[in-house]
Amino acid sequence: MEIEKPYLLFLGDAPDALAAKTAQGIVDWRRDWCVGQLRLPGCLADTGLPDLDIATARARGGKTLIVGVANAGGVLPPHWAAPIVAAIAAGMDVAAGLHMKLADNPEIAAAAAKHGRRLFDVRHSTERFATGKGVKRPGKRLLTVGTDCSVGKKYTALALERAMTARGYHADFRATGQTGVFISGRGVSVDAVVADFISGAAEWLTPANDPDHWDVVEGQGSLFHPSFAGVTLGLLHGAQPDAFVVCHEPTRTRMRGVEHRLPTIREVIDLTVQCGRLTNPDIRCVGIAVNTERLSDEEARRVIAETVRAEGLPATDPVRFGVEAIVDKIAEEFGLP
Repeated sequence: MEIEKPYLLFLGDAPDALAAKTAQGIVDWRRDWCVGQLRLPGCLADTGLPDLDIATARARGGKTLIVGVANAGGVLPPHWAAPIVAAIAAGMDVAAGLHMKLADNPEIAAAAAKHGRRLFDVRHSTERFATGKGVKRPGKRLLTVGTDCSVGKKYTALALERAMTARGYHADFRATGQTGVFISGRGVSVDAVVADFISGAAEWLTPANDPDHWDVVEGQGSLFHPSFAGVTLGLLHGAQPDAFVVCHEPTRTRMRGVEHRLPTIREVIDLTVQCGRLTNPDIRCVGIAVNTERLSDEEARRVIAETVRAEGLPATDPVRFGVEAIVDKIAEEFGLP
């Protein structure tokens, strides 16, 4: 996919910041690709970009409207069609990461055909995947896993790739969700892959490589989440991680969107090792990424220190404090300089 930049990020009427995590992720990692944001009345999310109407965004060079909202079921609400059609009429392409395809909306499909604009559905890969085979392949892989969904797995993977590359290690971020694909320009949204082929898609995404090359794989969902554990397990088996990092949000007591309790970090470590050994007997945990966004600086440092003591592993907030401690552990475990 060649999605033209710069972007106008469409936030719709997102009910909270987390609902607009696709847009926020693009801003956090590719702010220079964006001209502004477009919000509907009642929107409670804000990426910090200037609020622009479509005409102003076009005047400032905007070429693609990105639907930056992630909602339950990945649906496109009917009332979003009008602003999307207006963007198309103004000469913009449209890209989305929803389960529902843009062209499944008749108004949007007709507008794109009339004005000769392109529609990109990055969640729907055109690649045909084989079933996973579980055969060990050369190269190293690291996977971020979570105590819940939306706890920072993508940000942790991106931060690790950046830090490892800065040290001279051969590392590549491998996107497994729509936001990651927008950020990296490549990848596959594994939650849109037919269940039988999830592990095969993960194998395709992280192929055989040089022995010292690291694929840093964006995790999805949680093995403990009743909605998304299937995707998480398929990704774990296909990625065959040599190392994994547990991502955790310490202020939650229930998993997002359901009534199930949040598992402990130790429960996640133990189950990830147990399940991961099916395709990589040497899998190991190398650190914990603690999302301290809702904590003060003092509280964040206290929680991280307590986590280090409890788990005997390096812990940090990748956004707040960086990931050097985890990269040090990777170097120690795998004999890197």
